[in-house]
Amino acid sequence: MSRYRRNYEGNTFFFTVVTFNRQPVLTGESARKCLRESIEITRRSQPFHIIAFVLLPDHLHAIWQLPDNDADYSSRWQKIKSLFSKSWKKSLDVPSSSRQKRQEQTIWQRRFFEHTCRDETDLNRCVDYIHVNPVKHKLVEKVRDWPWSTFHRYVKSGHYPEDWGKSNLWFGDEFSKYE
Repeated sequence: MSRYRRNYEGNTFFFTVVTFNRQPVLTGESARKCLRESIEITRRSQPFHIIAFVLLPDHLHAIWQLPDNDADYSSRWQKIKSLFSKSWKKSLDVPSSSRQKRQEQTIWQRRFFEHTCRDETDLNRCVDYIHVNPVKHKLVEKVRDWPWSTFHRYVKSGHYPEDWGKSNLWFGDEFSKYE
Protein backbone atom coordinates (compact mmCIF):
# COMPACT_ATOMS: atom_id res chain seq x y z
CA MET A 1 0.00 0.00 0.00
CA SER A 2 1.29 3.46 -0.87
CA ARG A 3 2.13 5.86 1.89
CA TYR A 4 0.99 9.35 1.09
CA ARG A 5 3.04 12.12 2.60
CA ARG A 6 1.50 15.55 2.66
CA ASN A 7 3.46 18.75 3.10
CA TYR A 8 2.02 20.92 5.85
CA GLU A 9 4.72 23.59 5.75
CA GLY A 10 3.85 26.99 4.33
CA ASN A 11 0.37 28.36 3.73
CA THR A 12 -0.08 28.60 -0.06
CA PHE A 13 -0.99 25.40 -1.86
CA PHE A 14 -1.88 24.28 -5.39
CA PHE A 15 -4.43 21.46 -5.69
CA THR A 16 -5.83 19.14 -8.32
CA VAL A 17 -9.06 17.38 -7.37
CA VAL A 18 -10.49 14.84 -9.83
CA THR A 19 -13.87 13.16 -10.19
CA PHE A 20 -14.21 9.40 -9.82
CA ASN A 21 -13.43 7.71 -13.16
CA ARG A 22 -13.09 11.20 -14.66
CA GLN A 23 -16.86 11.68 -14.77
CA PRO A 24 -17.49 14.95 -16.67
CA VAL A 25 -20.04 16.32 -14.19
CA LEU A 26 -18.55 19.43 -12.59
CA THR A 27 -19.49 22.12 -15.11
CA GLY A 28 -23.22 21.45 -15.12
CA GLU A 29 -25.34 24.17 -13.53
CA SER A 30 -26.43 22.06 -10.55
CA ALA A 31 -22.90 20.83 -9.87
CA ARG A 32 -21.45 24.35 -10.04
CA LYS A 33 -24.05 25.61 -7.58
CA CYS A 34 -23.44 22.72 -5.17
CA LEU A 35 -19.67 23.18 -5.36
CA ARG A 36 -19.88 26.94 -4.80
CA GLU A 37 -22.12 26.41 -1.74
CA SER A 38 -19.87 23.65 -0.36
CA ILE A 39 -16.82 25.88 -0.64
CA GLU A 40 -18.57 28.82 1.02
CA ILE A 41 -19.88 26.68 3.90
CA THR A 42 -16.40 25.28 4.45
CA ARG A 43 -14.77 28.73 4.31
CA ARG A 44 -17.08 29.96 7.09
CA SER A 45 -15.82 27.38 9.58
CA GLN A 46 -12.31 26.84 8.16
CA PRO A 47 -11.23 30.04 6.38
CA PHE A 48 -9.00 30.15 3.31
CA HIS A 49 -8.45 32.58 0.47
CA ILE A 50 -8.83 31.35 -3.12
CA ILE A 51 -5.94 32.80 -5.12
CA ALA A 52 -6.80 31.04 -8.39
CA PHE A 53 -9.36 28.49 -9.52
CA VAL A 54 -10.51 26.69 -12.64
CA LEU A 55 -13.37 24.25 -12.95
CA LEU A 56 -13.27 21.70 -15.77
CA PRO A 57 -15.79 18.92 -16.50
CA ASP A 58 -13.84 16.18 -14.68
CA HIS A 59 -11.42 18.02 -12.38
CA LEU A 60 -10.57 21.31 -10.80
CA HIS A 61 -7.41 23.17 -9.92
CA ALA A 62 -7.17 25.65 -7.08
CA ILE A 63 -4.59 27.66 -5.21
CA TRP A 64 -5.46 28.44 -1.61
CA GLN A 65 -3.79 30.61 0.95
CA LEU A 66 -4.55 29.35 4.44
CA PRO A 67 -4.29 31.38 7.65
CA ASP A 68 -0.90 31.51 9.36
CA ASN A 69 -0.16 28.41 11.46
CA ASP A 70 -3.01 26.49 9.81
CA ALA A 71 -2.09 24.10 7.01
CA ASP A 72 -5.03 21.73 7.42
CA TYR A 73 -6.16 21.69 3.81
CA SER A 74 -7.03 17.98 3.97
CA SER A 75 -9.99 18.46 6.29
CA ARG A 76 -11.17 21.39 4.16
CA TRP A 77 -11.15 19.26 0.99
CA GLN A 78 -12.81 16.40 2.84
CA LYS A 79 -15.61 18.71 3.96
CA ILE A 80 -16.04 20.33 0.53
CA LYS A 81 -16.15 16.96 -1.22
CA SER A 82 -18.58 15.52 1.32
CA LEU A 83 -20.92 18.52 1.27
CA PHE A 84 -20.84 18.63 -2.52
CA SER A 85 -21.54 14.92 -2.87
CA LYS A 86 -24.52 14.99 -0.53
CA SER A 87 -25.96 18.15 -2.03
CA TRP A 88 -25.43 17.19 -5.65
CA LYS A 89 -26.76 13.64 -5.22
CA LYS A 90 -29.80 15.04 -3.44
CA SER A 91 -30.43 17.44 -6.32
CA LEU A 92 -30.29 14.49 -8.74
CA ASP A 93 -32.12 12.05 -6.42
CA VAL A 94 -29.33 9.45 -6.79
CA PRO A 95 -30.04 6.14 -5.03
CA SER A 96 -27.56 4.85 -2.47
CA SER A 97 -24.93 2.27 -3.37
CA SER A 98 -22.58 -0.02 -1.48
CA ARG A 99 -19.88 2.69 -1.67
CA GLN A 100 -22.25 5.13 0.02
CA LYS A 101 -23.08 2.61 2.75
CA ARG A 102 -19.37 2.53 3.57
CA GLN A 103 -19.45 6.37 3.54
CA GLU A 104 -17.48 6.49 0.30
CA GLN A 105 -18.62 8.82 -2.43
CA THR A 106 -18.78 7.89 -6.10
CA ILE A 107 -18.24 11.44 -7.31
CA TRP A 108 -14.62 12.12 -6.27
CA GLN A 109 -11.37 10.24 -6.45
CA ARG A 110 -10.23 9.42 -2.93
CA ARG A 111 -7.01 11.37 -3.14
CA PHE A 112 -6.04 14.78 -4.42
CA PHE A 113 -2.78 16.28 -5.59
CA GLU A 114 -1.12 19.00 -3.50
CA HIS A 115 1.89 21.17 -4.26
CA THR A 116 3.26 23.80 -1.87
CA CYS A 117 3.99 27.07 -3.64
CA ARG A 118 7.58 27.72 -2.60
CA ASP A 119 7.94 31.35 -3.65
CA GLU A 120 6.41 34.08 -5.82
CA THR A 121 7.82 32.62 -9.05
CA ASP A 122 6.39 29.19 -8.25
CA LEU A 123 3.03 30.73 -7.32
CA ASN A 124 2.86 32.70 -10.58
CA ARG A 125 3.68 29.57 -12.57
CA CYS A 126 0.88 27.67 -10.81
CA VAL A 127 -1.59 30.51 -11.44
CA ASP A 128 -0.65 30.54 -15.13
CA TYR A 129 -1.05 26.76 -15.30
CA ILE A 130 -4.53 26.96 -13.79
CA HIS A 131 -5.67 29.61 -16.20
CA VAL A 132 -4.36 27.96 -19.37
CA ASN A 133 -5.70 24.52 -18.38
CA PRO A 134 -8.95 24.69 -20.43
CA VAL A 135 -6.86 25.44 -23.53
CA LYS A 136 -4.48 22.59 -22.67
CA HIS A 137 -7.45 20.21 -22.55
CA LYS A 138 -8.79 21.61 -25.83
CA LEU A 139 -12.04 22.78 -24.26
CA VAL A 140 -11.53 26.26 -25.76
CA GLU A 141 -9.03 27.89 -28.09
CA LYS A 142 -8.54 31.01 -25.96
CA VAL A 143 -8.22 31.23 -22.19
CA ARG A 144 -10.73 34.09 -22.09
CA ASP A 145 -13.43 31.81 -23.58
CA TRP A 146 -13.59 29.50 -20.54
CA PRO A 147 -16.21 30.86 -18.12
CA TRP A 148 -15.34 28.95 -14.92
CA SER A 149 -11.97 30.42 -14.09
CA THR A 150 -10.48 33.19 -12.01
CA PHE A 151 -8.72 34.29 -15.21
CA HIS A 152 -11.45 36.90 -15.73
CA ARG A 153 -10.76 38.38 -12.27
CA TYR A 154 -7.06 38.55 -13.13
CA VAL A 155 -7.81 40.37 -16.40
CA LYS A 156 -9.97 42.93 -14.54
CA SER A 157 -7.16 43.54 -12.03
CA GLY A 158 -4.64 44.08 -14.85
CA HIS A 159 -2.57 40.97 -14.13
CA TYR A 160 -3.20 39.56 -17.62
CA PRO A 161 -4.18 41.10 -20.94
CA GLU A 162 -7.48 39.68 -22.20
CA ASP A 163 -5.77 37.77 -25.02
CA TRP A 164 -3.21 36.06 -22.71
CA GLY A 165 -2.54 32.34 -22.89
CA LYS A 166 -1.61 29.89 -25.55
CA SER A 167 -1.76 26.12 -25.57
CA ASN A 168 1.98 25.92 -26.16
CA LEU A 169 2.95 27.58 -22.86
CA TRP A 170 5.55 25.36 -21.21
CA PHE A 171 5.30 24.62 -17.52
CA GLY A 172 8.03 22.03 -17.08
CA ASP A 173 7.87 18.33 -16.37
CA GLU A 174 6.70 18.94 -12.81
CA PHE A 175 3.22 19.93 -14.06
CA SER A 176 2.67 16.65 -15.91
CA LYS A 177 1.71 15.03 -12.58
CA TYR A 178 -0.99 17.66 -11.88
CA GLU A 179 -3.50 16.11 -14.23
